[in-house]
Amino acid sequence: MITIGSDIGGTFTDFVEVNETSGAVRVYKTLTTPDDPSRAIEQGVAALAEQREPDAGAVDVMVHGTTLVINAVIERKGARTGLITTRGFRDVLEIGREKRFDAYDLQIEYPLPLVPRYMRMEVDERLHATGAVLSPLDESSVREAVQRLKDEGCESIAVCLLHAYRDPSHERRVSEIVREMMPGCPVSLSSDVLPEMKEYERTTTTVVNAYAKPVASRYLSRLQQRLREEGFQGEMLMMMSSGGINSVDFAREFPVQVIESGPAAGTLGAAHFARLADLDKVLAFDMGGTTAKLALVENGQATLTNDFEVAHVHRFKPGSGIPVRISVVDLIEIGAGGGSIARRTPVGTLQVGPQSASAVPGPACYGQGGTDPTVSDADLVLGYLDPEHFLGGRMALDKPAAERAIDATLAAPLGISVEDAAFGVHAIVNENMASAAKAYVSEKGENPKSCALVAFGGAGPVHACDLAARLGIRTVLIPPRAGVAAAFGMIVAPVMYAAVRSRRMLLKDLSARILDAVCAEMFQECRERLPGTVDPARIVYEYSIDMRYLGQGYDVTATFAREGSHEAVLAAIRASFESTYRRLYGRVFDGLPLEIMNFRVTASAERRVASATGAVRAVEGDGKIGTRRAFCTRTRKWMEFSVHRRADIAPGRPFPGPAIVEENESTTVVPSGARIRVDPHGSLIVELAHQGEGK
Repeated sequence: MITIGSDIGGTFTDFVEVNETSGAVRVYKTLTTPDDPSRAIEQGVAALAEQREPDAGAVDVMVHGTTLVINAVIERKGARTGLITTRGFRDVLEIGREKRFDAYDLQIEYPLPLVPRYMRMEVDERLHATGAVLSPLDESSVREAVQRLKDEGCESIAVCLLHAYRDPSHERRVSEIVREMMPGCPVSLSSDVLPEMKEYERTTTTVVNAYAKPVASRYLSRLQQRLREEGFQGEMLMMMSSGGINSVDFAREFPVQVIESGPAAGTLGAAHFARLADLDKVLAFDMGGTTAKLALVENGQATLTNDFEVAHVHRFKPGSGIPVRISVVDLIEIGAGGGSIARRTPVGTLQVGPQSASAVPGPACYGQGGTDPTVSDADLVLGYLDPEHFLGGRMALDKPAAERAIDATLAAPLGISVEDAAFGVHAIVNENMASAAKAYVSEKGENPKSCALVAFGGAGPVHACDLAARLGIRTVLIPPRAGVAAAFGMIVAPVMYAAVRSRRMLLKDLSARILDAVCAEMFQECRERLPGTVDPARIVYEYSIDMRYLGQGYDVTATFAREGSHEAVLAAIRASFESTYRRLYGRVFDGLPLEIMNFRVTASAERRVASATGAVRAVEGDGKIGTRRAFCTRTRKWMEFSVHRRADIAPGRPFPGPAIVEENESTTVVPSGARIRVDPHGSLIVELAHQGEGK
């Protein structure tokens, strides 16, 4: 089996190809083509085909991740969308939770709804929270609403009726009428997208799905056509935000599920190599050209959350974005990448990001017309990057252009040297990431000092050791092919689907009959929405319940196993809830009744290719090819760094820093005082010295 993972980022598009039969792993990296991202995919697939052995056979599977959906929402480039809802609820998108995310901001702003008010139509119907019909659906009001949307040039329709999560029949009928009156118009039903209580979140999630649906469908059709022209006849799968993969048809119907596909894949790749290195608690750090992502991984598993927002008005302020209630890998994302632009503020200080030079025009050193100084320009000036070896020599970097950009915008106005300005940029972006990491990890009840750092992405290994030192972390792991780790994460990802059912009740009232019935519904949904190529015998089911103490307003997710008697299951549910609650809040409340909000089932099936990581070459020595003058972040001095080719470093052969370890897709910078080795699985392990040691 030959599998390709492809990840479209803001600056680069990455590819990893694994031949499970031979164990061969090939990688490719190219600049993203923002005008048509499928062109970069076509280019990468063709380049990998040229490297493949003549008798290797055809590609069996391609797993793809894209930022298309989230970009469509952030940039407001989705479809002209209409909303059909129960009479009296057209303004739920603006009413929201009736909560200010910043109590002291007198000019507070919220993201504008994706559907303007004149495109929100009300119909006559009403369900009770139990699912009982209080008012039947008035089909004449539906036809009137659909006609008005048709007259307004609506391109996609979201249907979100009150309490449809308990009985979807009214929404189903609305869909039938829409398809009758507007053939070909995409329809998104809340009972399909998110059959869960909480009217605001259910509406926003369904609207995001409808808003992105035509865009995603056109893109995926164009991508499939390009791949067919390249001779690809295999199965195409899409990376989901949950850390699993599913079919293209599923992504076309539910594009909201792929909104965070790239970051999720990178975390899976980090978890894979953390398991191989026997690291039970790691902070996955993915720094690419546009953003940096940080995620906590424990016992080889990425943490998932259902609280997610997009298109924030204020970065890092929960509540200032559009809620998207789907299962996503729990991570934090900040505007810190190789392309992050550095500027002088009006008060004479340096600021780095969140604006990015992206792929076009890119950093000044890319030689594509960019003139703003970026993090990559600073890294080049500091000696960390080899201008002749970038992307394995396929793309030369222009160091004089980087120096000119830094001098004109930063050094000259501030009255400092170009080198000092470059280090300022490097230090500030690392401190920004360290501050975000500290806040993120502390919210999870953890201390970064208890974690190892797994760094990847094109820029991640350059900044990893200094970031780790700022967090008090001693161990840094750089996985093989770190620059394309997100694409590799797609290859090791399981096929997955998560189902949810809202059934509000007390835990003491949960009978075996109710639990069996609700699980049976979710089992059926999982089987219908997983790819048809998945063997049902290989599917593993995981169970969880969203719960809270009666009277509280926020839920805690408790995982459990359906093993033993019903009383044993109830005891396991309570124990799981209390363990999670105690870790988050420091205590539990004995005797208080527990309230169930949602039942969840996650169905997953590991793919055979997940065991392939590529063989480590049988080499001797430390791969040293020379030295290069670079700035050491530990000593704050320019020093001679030994330069090593990563592919030529023998496993278990340690060597000291300061060192620069190069591979085609990324560069690892190690300060003085550190020790470096390669483990049996090809990961680079860096042990940093304590403060004051090894200077």
